[in-house]
Amino acid sequence: MKNPFFNRDIISIKEFSRPELEYLFSMVDKIDALDYERKKELGKGRILGLLFFEPSTRTRLSFEAAMLSIGGSVLGFAHPSMSSVEKGENLADTVKTVESYVDAIVLRHPMEGANRFAAEVASKPVINAGSGTEEHPTQAMLDLYTIMKVKRRIDGLNIAIVGDLKYGRTVYSLIYGLSNYRPRIFLVSPPQLKVREEALFGISDKIKFSEHEDIKEIIGDLDVIYVTRIQRERFPDPHEYEKVKGSYVIDANLLKSGKEDCIVMHPLPRVGEIKPEVDKMPNAKYFLQIYFGKIIRAALLASILNPDPYTLL
Repeated sequence: MKNPFFNRDIISIKEFSRPELEYLFSMVDKIDALDYERKKELGKGRILGLLFFEPSTRTRLSFEAAMLSIGGSVLGFAHPSMSSVEKGENLADTVKTVESYVDAIVLRHPMEGANRFAAEVASKPVINAGSGTEEHPTQAMLDLYTIMKVKRRIDGLNIAIVGDLKYGRTVYSLIYGLSNYRPRIFLVSPPQLKVREEALFGISDKIKFSEHEDIKEIIGDLDVIYVTRIQRERFPDPHEYEKVKGSYVIDANLLKSGKEDCIVMHPLPRVGEIKPEVDKMPNAKYFLQIYFGKIIRAALLASILNPDPYTLL
């Protein structure tokens, strides 16, 4: 298959087909097996710009580590206070300035539509690292890859997505990504945090899903539990957050009542929704996700920057 990612913006996971995602996953496996000297040819002489208008640990550092791992370099800022945004510069001017220095831009922004706007303004590829409550497409890519590597398939799996389904952008990207496959999805949340109906427009006929409030009622059916935190920063009213925080806690007792090979995933950070005791259980795969995040992003960057990365492998 011809490289479908070359010079392409990564704004929504909905814009990628199953064959395109599987091209990326095969690229990950090949790049991960390379020694450093060969791997660094994929990004040699290239520069990645990181524009983070919201806090981030894993996404920002994994993009940086990914770019360095393929021989490129990185510049940018981790907070708007470190840029001319603090002086009142608008997003368009920031993007147009930074693209003069780099070969691709990674943008995280609290405003919905910011990444799509940036892609319209920029002549260089823009990668969405989180846009308001909309999407986080590279997180979905690494989530799908994790499920595929651990469970050897996605088709036919029973996958629960648990927690903040209203504001969680990782939730929507994961659902959109899963709509390329044939799993059954269990949406588990308090009534106040149910998935936004309009966000499922266009995919509800492509995927089987059901809504639940109590994970204990379905634990015996599950192959994957994807846990999300209740996002305090997304709530317009702090009192509403207080009503739902701590709604779900994944612990050893819950997992022991389910399938032995059921895996637990989380985009992180966690704030109490997975007990530390789970970390030592074979079910826990959220730290494996972190490693896969770096190699997925390395493969994605290599594919965006090179018309035919296979010739460099």
